[in-house]
Amino acid sequence: MSLGYDVAALEELINQFERMPGIGRKSAQRMAFYVLDMDHDAAKKFASAIENAHESIKQCSVCCNLTENETCSICQNEARNKKIVCVVEDPRDVMAIERTHEFDGTYHVLHGAISPADGIGPEELTIKQLLARLDGVEEVIMATNPTVTGEATAMYVSRLLKPLGIKVTRLAYGVPVGADLEYADEVTLTRAMEGRREI
Repeated sequence: MSLGYDVAALEELINQFERMPGIGRKSAQRMAFYVLDMDHDAAKKFASAIENAHESIKQCSVCCNLTENETCSICQNEARNKKIVCVVEDPRDVMAIERTHEFDGTYHVLHGAISPADGIGPEELTIKQLLARLDGVEEVIMATNPTVTGEATAMYVSRLLKPLGIKVTRLAYGVPVGADLEYADEVTLTRAMEGRREI
């Protein structure tokens, strides 16, 4: 859809920003003009940062969190309790829990939640990778978001793990239903982690 600009490159830049989650046309337009107002070197650095992130960031071979190495720093840390795995939907959820400084286990990032309406089934998530790394694991904490899709994902994974004799717990949410973990404060997340329950 044309915004009235006689510059195809500007139209394309606005369209690309608008594709980002939560960015509407007006915000995309502001972002595009911000980029155009950058000097040439700043614009090159900005573009280079995007390209570099795409080339160097990958999934950890163990937990599927984001890393620039084969395994992430949490999986490499020998001080972490490898007997407990906290399963989250998104790498941002790892960052949110890490801010509490209360959890010393490891993580597994699913990169989404089961949502048939959106065409996302178990095979689109990293559930197979989770099942492949459970040797020596005693507890799996389901820390998916307290949404319909998050709850469905937690129940699906717990059904897979129960026959394996692994204790499966769910965060005791002081986190409001419908909220995302990345926006929860440290105190709320700490209480939720402490009050987790078996499912």
